[in-house]
Amino acid sequence: MVVEDMGRTVSFYRQLGLGFPDGAESEGHVEVVLAGGLRLAWDTAEVVRSLDPGWTPPKGSSPFALAFLVDSPADVDALHAGLVAAGAQSHLEPFDAFWGQRYATVRDPDGYGVDIFAPLPTG
Repeated sequence: MVVEDMGRTVSFYRQLGLGFPDGAESEGHVEVVLAGGLRLAWDTAEVVRSLDPGWTPPKGSSPFALAFLVDSPADVDALHAGLVAAGAQSHLEPFDAFWGQRYATVRDPDGYGVDIFAPLPTG
């Protein structure tokens, strides 16, 4: 994922529970390793342009979204509110989806979609 401000990006994703090494805020390339070995990586636009001088950011809607499972519907609401209070843009306010989840979407500092969800109680 290409970002303009690594500090803002690291701060945003730390609120979602991702563990970054100390000092990641000032790096041009940062990775986190998730369960199963999946790696998420971020590069500043400056780093990407140093490798590909013709690179330009995509226009329009985010081509993908990351989704974060939380423990409860109340946690969806609280995390959404906390991210928005910290400056994230809300794309979809929390709602009860027909597929049985509490769901919300915010935009990260570079406009990527980030979904937050939890199963709704059954019964």
